[in-house]
Amino acid sequence: MWHMHSGMGWWTVSTAIWNILFLVGLIGLVVWIIRRLSGRAHDDARRPEKQDALEIVKMRYARGEITKEQFDLLKRDLTTP
Repeated sequence: MWHMHSGMGWWTVSTAIWNILFLVGLIGLVVWIIRRLSGRAHDDARRPEKQDALEIVKMRYARGEITKEQFDLLKRDLTTP
C-alpha cells in the first residue's frame, strides 16, 4: 500500500511544469492580442520617423522654450546653405 504511487512523482512534477508553461504562454498570447487590437504596438509606426530641424525649432518656440531672438538665430542657421 505504501508503494502504490511509486514512480509517479516525476510525472506529476513534469505535468505541473508543462501546465505552468502553457498558462504563461496563454497569458502572453492574450496580452499580445490585446496590445495589437488596442493600437499600442503601432504607436511607433504612426510617429514620423524624422522631424525637420526647423519644425522642431518652431515647436520649441511655440511652447515658449526659446526666445524670439534664439528662434531667429536658429532659423537663420538652419535655412542658410
